[in-house]
Amino acid sequence: MAMKDYSDEFKADAVALYESTPGATYKSIAADLGVNRATLREWVLRDRERRGAGAAAAKGTRPREAVPSADPDERVRQLEARVAELEASERKLATERDILRKAAKYFAGETNW
Repeated sequence: MAMKDYSDEFKADAVALYESTPGATYKSIAADLGVNRATLREWVLRDRERRGAGAAAAKGTRPREAVPSADPDERVRQLEARVAELEASERKLATERDILRKAAKYFAGETNW
């Protein structure tokens, strides 16, 4: 099987997508992008090493469902957690949109009609 050569921009976008997706797995993101799981994992580990975050940096997990609380302080904490979750989702969607725009532009330039 021939090795594919991905641009640095594509690699950075793939890593950003993985990092901004709460509860993401290498397998799911790699499948979405059409790359090998091990390849994506290597890109993420290299990026973390470059940033000094270390390969063992823990990824956040999806927050559990918020249960309404009578305590106003607890309710505020729950709402702040929900806002953080929605912001992460927004970053993921924006990253996916940017990747799709770049791919569409690339493939539009590849056509020889």
